[in-house]
Amino acid sequence: MLNGYQIIDADSHVTEPADMWEKYLEPAFKSFAPSPDMSIRGEKIYNKISAQVRVEGAKQIMQSHPTSIFNGFNSESHVWAMKQMGIDVSLMYPTIGLWLLAVDTMESQLAGAFTRAYNNWLRDFCSYDPQILRGVGAINRHAPEEMVPELRRIVEFGWKAVFLHPNPIKGRLLSDPAYEIFWTECEQLGIAVGLHEGTHCRVPTTGADRFSTRFAMNACSHPMEHMMALLALIEGGVLERHPKLKVGFLESGCGWLLYWLWRLDEEYENLHWEVEDKVKMKPSEYFHRQCFVAIDPSEPYLDQVVQFIGCDNLIFGSDYPHMDHKPDIVEKAVALQEKLSKKTVQKILWDNSARFYGLK
Repeated sequence: MLNGYQIIDADSHVTEPADMWEKYLEPAFKSFAPSPDMSIRGEKIYNKISAQVRVEGAKQIMQSHPTSIFNGFNSESHVWAMKQMGIDVSLMYPTIGLWLLAVDTMESQLAGAFTRAYNNWLRDFCSYDPQILRGVGAINRHAPEEMVPELRRIVEFGWKAVFLHPNPIKGRLLSDPAYEIFWTECEQLGIAVGLHEGTHCRVPTTGADRFSTRFAMNACSHPMEHMMALLALIEGGVLERHPKLKVGFLESGCGWLLYWLWRLDEEYENLHWEVEDKVKMKPSEYFHRQCFVAIDPSEPYLDQVVQFIGCDNLIFGSDYPHMDHKPDIVEKAVALQEKLSKKTVQKILWDNSARFYGLK
């Protein structure tokens, strides 16, 4: 709690220990455990990360989180960091797993083994303090037939959410018919789906085909992949067929929504006859009904976002402990009460995330 606000961090990250994969992988797959330089049998699991980015990124994390680094980003240090920031509940997404689970050429069985290993490790990680540490489970999109069984296993952990990459994987958009049973199960079980991009993933990623700097690739990948993921879910009829499905768009800010919802509504007004079998109402209405987006408190137009799309679909994530994380981000989020109402800030910091993630 900070300044009287209870706070849910809708998007924090674990940092998986280097030896975790070998420990948690099933025996048949242990030989595929990534090496410390993030390679599998000599092949990098990431795309286009320069030595300069690695050095500067490590330096920034060291400056911001020396205690966490000293403790190997273990469960205790994560809880300590959350309490220092004033966060009451932390929903946790992967770090290395963002790349490892998004290698397009990886065999589906191996991707499944990494998925199960990550979920088992995260379950143990959360057991240190399950009131604060809340797991967001990984799902193997490489093998659609494995998605529902793993989802049900995650539900048995007591978790309320899973994450997916917004990108195409194995040529499949989020609207691919192969995923239909998964969306049905998420809706029936009340499981939230957090979409989280990972710059440098080895899957089709906006900007990666033409840029090589993290500056350019990171600027493109997060908002633009989310824009297309939202479009896929609408244009492919996923949100129409599953009206109770909840989808969150994380770590891309919210400013893109103002333009994108306007653009999609304009296109729908002119071309609704082309998609009316799957899209029965304006795209913006689907978003308002069942989608959430994480803000960045430094976005200067937040009051306009609230004016045009309201505040019921806005949530907050810290991005701890990545190089993009700003140590004072929670303080800045609370300070939004100076230009937004306290009621709005309370919704962003707690109420909306509690509704999205199904937390009491």
